[in-house]
Amino acid sequence: MLELCNVHFNYDREVLSGITLEVRAGQVLALLGPNGAGKSTLLSLAGGTLKPQRGTALWDGQAVASFSRREIAKRMALVAQTGEVRFPMTALEYVLTGRFAYVSALGFDSPHDVAVAMSALRATDAEQFAGRRFNELSSGERQRVVLARALAQEPQLLLLDEPTANLDLGHQVALLSLVRQLTRERRIGALIVTHEINLAAEFADRVALLKGGRLLACGTPHEVMTVKLLSDLFETPLLVDAHPQSGNPRVTFMRA
Repeated sequence: MLELCNVHFNYDREVLSGITLEVRAGQVLALLGPNGAGKSTLLSLAGGTLKPQRGTALWDGQAVASFSRREIAKRMALVAQTGEVRFPMTALEYVLTGRFAYVSALGFDSPHDVAVAMSALRATDAEQFAGRRFNELSSGERQRVVLARALAQEPQLLLLDEPTANLDLGHQVALLSLVRQLTRERRIGALIVTHEINLAAEFADRVALLKGGRLLACGTPHEVMTVKLLSDLFETPLLVDAHPQSGNPRVTFMRA
C-alpha cells in the first residue's frame, strides 16, 4: 500500500540516503534504530508531511505528495506521543477532531461522525472515557484515546511514532496488542517507530533496521534481529536468544 523508493532527504546534512521500503496491508512493520538514525523523518516522508528531495513515496502507485492533506487523512493516520491539549475538551471531542477529513462544509459533526468516534473509542477500550476531560486522563488512557482518534479517520495505514513512550510495560503490551489485532481484523497496515526492541520482536511481522540514514536490513524478526546486525546497529554488544514462550528473538545487553 505504501512504497518508499530510493528516498533521500537532507536538512543541513543527509538524514536519509536511498531508503527503499514497503508497508503491506494486514501487517505491522517496526522501524528500529539509534537516536538520530532518521526514523521520525522517514515517518514524516511516509505521511506526506515532508517531501523526498530524491526518490518517491508512493501510495498505491501514486506519489503521496500529489494528495491533498484531506486525501492523505482518509488514507493514513498518525499516532504520536501524547501530551496535554491546549483547549479543554472531552475524550469524545478529541476523537471527533480525527473526522476533519469527512465533515461537511459547515464544519459540524454529524450523527455518523459521532457513531464512528464512539466505535473507535470502543475498539481501543476507551469508551468509558468519552465524557472525561482529555487532560485529566492518565498517560496510558490518553494514548488509547489518541489511537481512537486515528481510527476515527478510518485510515488504511497507521503511522505510529514511539506510541509506547512513557507508558508502563502493561500499557505498552496492551497498545501494541491492539494495533496488531486491528491490522488483522481491518486489513490495515501499521508502521511503528519504536525503541522497544523486544516488543517489536513480539508484535511486528517485519522489522527494518535504520542507522545513519541508511537501511541495514528488513525482514522478519528472525531474519534481521541477529547478534551481528543488532550489535552493529546500536554499537553495543548484545545477546540474542529465543523467548521461552513465543520463540521470537529476545535481546539483552552484555556487561562490559
